[in-house]
Amino acid sequence: MWYLCVFYHRLLDYRKPEVESLADLFGAFEDNRSNRVLRWRLPQHHHPDSPFHFVDLPTEGIARNVANRSILVKGIYELWGEGTSYEELEEAIKSYPDERKLPHLGSESTFKITVDSFGKVMSLQEHNERIRGLSYIPFKGRVNLKNPDINFWLMETDDSATNNGLPPVAQRRIFFGREVGGADRKLIPTYQLKSRNYLGPTAMDAEMAFLMANQAQAAPGKLVYDPFVGTGSILVSAARFGAMTMGADIDIRVVRDGLGPDCNVWSNFKQYGLPMPIGLLRADNNLPPWRPGLKEVFDAIICDPPYGVRAGGRKSGGRKLLKGVVGPYTVPDDKRADHIPSTAPYSLAECVHDLLDLAARMLVKGGRLVFFYPVSREDDSSEDHFPEHPCFELVASSEQILSSRYSRVLLTMVKTSPYTEELALAARIKHLEFKENHAKWLEEGNNLHSSVFSPAEVVESGDAKVSKESKLKYRGKYV
Repeated sequence: MWYLCVFYHRLLDYRKPEVESLADLFGAFEDNRSNRVLRWRLPQHHHPDSPFHFVDLPTEGIARNVANRSILVKGIYELWGEGTSYEELEEAIKSYPDERKLPHLGSESTFKITVDSFGKVMSLQEHNERIRGLSYIPFKGRVNLKNPDINFWLMETDDSATNNGLPPVAQRRIFFGREVGGADRKLIPTYQLKSRNYLGPTAMDAEMAFLMANQAQAAPGKLVYDPFVGTGSILVSAARFGAMTMGADIDIRVVRDGLGPDCNVWSNFKQYGLPMPIGLLRADNNLPPWRPGLKEVFDAIICDPPYGVRAGGRKSGGRKLLKGVVGPYTVPDDKRADHIPSTAPYSLAECVHDLLDLAARMLVKGGRLVFFYPVSREDDSSEDHFPEHPCFELVASSEQILSSRYSRVLLTMVKTSPYTEELALAARIKHLEFKENHAKWLEEGNNLHSSVFSPAEVVESGDAKVSKESKLKYRGKYV
């Protein structure tokens, strides 16, 4: 059945992939597992960036679950009518089948009518006039503005002449329908970073962390792993959706100590009353700690690999050890408690290859790998050259602009075949091709950090130069 899906007007590239991932989670594709893509269509005269879309979902229950779980869906509605004028709207509503309308208009239920607009602002008087204009609908129930059984929505868009840069609409469009489900946006202020107990420089924004958890289909009974856990922001979102969590980081000070016994990764989970991770490891993504033969443990791997914007990648070894100047050594028992192992730079290409190999080994079949990957916006071909692995199918890629030169893309991959040594060898060959061709812009020394951040403004004061800002200024846009 076709439903009207209304999005919040933000993170435009992430909207459909999130809905499709959640639809898959709630069983929308059980009859057709080979095609996990929903059918979409736009309202008449609307731009693809419009927050209004029609989506085909198999049942109302799935539509409700998707809307209630989503971060970017404002609401999903059973559309009773639409038109370019209120006369057209009235005609459309009257022609909508009675067998679908009357069960929701009975005297035993309570209801509320919400008036909303996009591209224009309406006064309270206009809201009341719009509601009174719906008198031709035979409402028999009682009005309940706080907790109604049924919420009806009247939504109006303005024409493009007054949209002030919003997605163009050739004509005004009016929608009326019954709300099936709506997002819980209280999650965002509740879990926002500024109120978080323990933060680091790479802490993932709460909204983005929840989006990543939805892409990974985190749910009760699933085990989610983050190999670059940091302060645990991504695992917090997965735990909020009921998943069991586990993380690792190469910096033992992050996973073991934090800033004290009451300010660490564990205290972030305690702050929100979430189940604690089943384990936090000091581990190197380049030298994973899993015993040989261990496979298919995790249902999802979600992470933000280090690629040199807020933090550079590190791996075990140190420069002298990797160059062969010194040989492998054993840390004495009396120094192990406070020992910080030596590390060396860890390139993006090597990091991504190790991540894909880890996911191919440790994800169950059908498990999801969700991670960010940076691309050059100056090279049009780079967007088509994402990392590949024979065990995985790329099901979604959503771009977030960092600057005029670079952006990062959220990649969602599904494991489609079991891990074998033959596939591992094929993946190694793909990695060498990828490193030689597609990551050249990064491997050749381009400074991704300086391309994303602009230097602080400097003013001269006598003989001294004074910086107006103590921190670098972020160039990018959020949406």
